Amino acid sequence: MKIVIRPWQKKDVPQLAALANNINIWKNVRDRLPHPYLEKDAEEWIGFTLSEQPLTNFAIEADGVAAGAIGFILQQDVYRKNIEIGYFVGEPFWGKGIATIAVKQLTGMLLANYDVARFYAGVFENNPSSMRVLEKNGFHLEAVHRKSIFKNNELLDEYLWVKLTTH
Repeated sequence: MKIVIRPWQKKDVPQLAALANNINIWKNVRDRLPHPYLEKDAEEWIGFTLSEQPLTNFAIEADGVAAGAIGFILQQDVYRKNIEIGYFVGEPFWGKGIATIAVKQLTGMLLANYDVARFYAGVFENNPSSMRVLEKNGFHLEAVHRKSIFKNNELLDEYLWVKLTTH
């Protein structure tokens, strides 16, 4: 299976809407991703991503089809050598190693283009598959923020996974 990270395209709107309009995705992402997720949400998101400078949000493509999303947030001020990453893969694509490859590609791209000392990702307690993706990419569990997430009327722990670069 060929996995690439690429900018979102307008043609991805129906596929993104289909993937993101899934309660199992919504349970493990921040609330800014609405549920239900409609084609108008996908159109707005893709339009936003294409206006970013630099581009920070990308499609994960598997064998020519948008299979998920991945992105990063450059931190500022005293945290400027830190980059937060986030991603999701649509449920039809789960269990195929796609997220593992996409995270590897993203961190490689970021190392080549930014002065980064530390990558990190926060994972909800009920998402061990995402934790395994990070572990396979050399991240380690740095902290557990107890009851720090309020999602779906429930307090959850956040697992903070970190990868230090060779700096």
